[in-house]
Amino acid sequence: MGEDRRLAAVVALAQGMAAAHGSREAWRAAAAGARRALGGSFAALSRWERELGRLRVLVNVGERVEGEEEFPDDESYPVHRFAEITEFLHERWAGGGEPGAWVETAEGPAAGRPGYCHQRVVALRRRGRGCCVVAPLVLHGRAWGELYVARPVGAPVFERADADFATVLAAVVAAGIAQTERLEEARRLAYTDPLTGLANRRAVDARLDEAIERHHRDGVAVSLVVCDLNGLKRVNDTRGHAAGDRLLERFGSVLSVCGAMVPGALAARLGGDEFCLLAVGPPADDVVKAADELCRRAAELELGDGVACGVASTEDPIGPVGDARRLFRLADAAQYRAKAERAARPVVAGREGPDDPVVRLADEPSRETDGERRRFRGRHSP
Repeated sequence: MGEDRRLAAVVALAQGMAAAHGSREAWRAAAAGARRALGGSFAALSRWERELGRLRVLVNVGERVEGEEEFPDDESYPVHRFAEITEFLHERWAGGGEPGAWVETAEGPAAGRPGYCHQRVVALRRRGRGCCVVAPLVLHGRAWGELYVARPVGAPVFERADADFATVLAAVVAAGIAQTERLEEARRLAYTDPLTGLANRRAVDARLDEAIERHHRDGVAVSLVVCDLNGLKRVNDTRGHAAGDRLLERFGSVLSVCGAMVPGALAARLGGDEFCLLAVGPPADDVVKAADELCRRAAELELGDGVACGVASTEDPIGPVGDARRLFRLADAAQYRAKAERAARPVVAGREGPDDPVVRLADEPSRETDGERRRFRGRHSP
């Protein structure tokens, strides 16, 4: 391959990774780009999981054999079977050298190898591949994993120049992975409450909008639990804000545990003493049970005075839910009633007959200036 073609292949790989949305797409773009650049029939990207002592395959692309999935759930290999990852390469980097790729063939050692690896040779033969080039991936000065590209039996064997080019490709892949991880961390922080580690209001808004669209399109049940933690101001005033933060953290843990009772539920802190659970798909009764357990556990917390909890679900007779704001208003109205009545159990919108007081409260003209009623939350509220 000429220099111009190699350069174009590097640029295409980098652009493919940059255009990816999330890690899985970035992994696929990396493996696919390397396979094309090196003229391989198959490529894989693997990560070294130090704590588990294994090399885990993240993605397989190209001509896969039986048992090789594109995104395998648990295809991994004990690292001790690939000693070059932990021994040869580590010693080489520690000594100031640069990580380099090598070639192995189904016949044994080949160009640019650090040492004969019996396991790779066996794997090549078993899968009908004639040779492979293996390039270590290094992030922040540490081994992250490897890029692996193979050719079938009968195809030209990779040469020293291919191993050198694979080293360049691996550096581009490592840079792309680092960028993807930084972006994902930024997104995670943008959608996470820093005190409790739960989702934040932005995450709820995004998920709820999608859920309401699914409800309109497919009839999927959407349920929302809105909670107001009682007694936080008293704790802050009498024991200090550090104690108040501990109460919020402990309640956040309780909310997370109860949310786990409902598959796929999103537990979130909306702000201040306000929390919620969002469930998409499970029956409304399952969500109410989780909310009931939440009330029970919150009442047992050492600090605070329990929780006021309201539930609204599209499965209940609450009328059409045209947008996310209406479901929020219904759950908020149910929570408002639970707080006003000091209810020990959740109040559920729509379960008190045709003239349900919670539905009526949610749908009546807003009295947000009324001092006896706090403002309904909503993305359009200031």
